[in-house]
Formats: sequence, structure tokens, C-alpha cells
Amino acid sequence: MSRCMGTRFRRLPGLILAVLGLVIMGFGIYRGEMAVVLEKAVNICMECVGIG
Repeated sequence: MSRCMGTRFRRLPGLILAVLGLVIMGFGIYRGEMAVVLEKAVNICMECVGIG
């Protein structure tokens, strides 16, 4: 039984970080940051191609 409990606790930090990341991403989308990031990505791509 101790072997099973060790595996459970080993996965816990990764699960907590994944959930925290999803919460932070959701908050950013709620604030409208997704549009800002997309705009910056398009600008960078245009500069690399030489159009912007």
C-alpha cells in the first residue's frame, strides 16, 4: 500500500501546477489578453517575413 501512496504523492505537484496553469490561462482570456498576444504574434511574423 505504501508504494501506491508514493505514486499518488509524486503526481500531485504536477497536477496542482497543471490546474494552476489552466486557471491563470482562463483569467488571461477573461481579461482579453488573448487578443493582445495574437496581435504581437502577428507583428513578429510580419517582421520576420519582411512585410511589417
